[in-house]
Amino acid sequence: GGAGGGGAAEEEVKEEKVIFDVKLTGFDAKSKIKVIKEVRTITGLGLKEAKEMVEGAPKTIKKDVKKEEAEELVEKLKAAGGEAELE
Repeated sequence: GGAGGGGAAEEEVKEEKVIFDVKLTGFDAKSKIKVIKEVRTITGLGLKEAKEMVEGAPKTIKKDVKKEEAEELVEKLKAAGGEAELE
């Protein structure tokens, strides 16, 4: 027998991250309805699903988003009274 090949593990290339997930980390209780509306707009979910997502924070709202769009979504969530971040 012989030692079989593999060099795949060595292919770790350090690249600038361009795709992010937008995560809702919390929200101001007074702004809950606004945050739910914003989550609905972003995700296309129904009211019940969006409400559960907001109440279950921290939750990932949208995955695989380009940096510019992700930052825009974070700003919209913050403007609505939510706390959000990029991952």
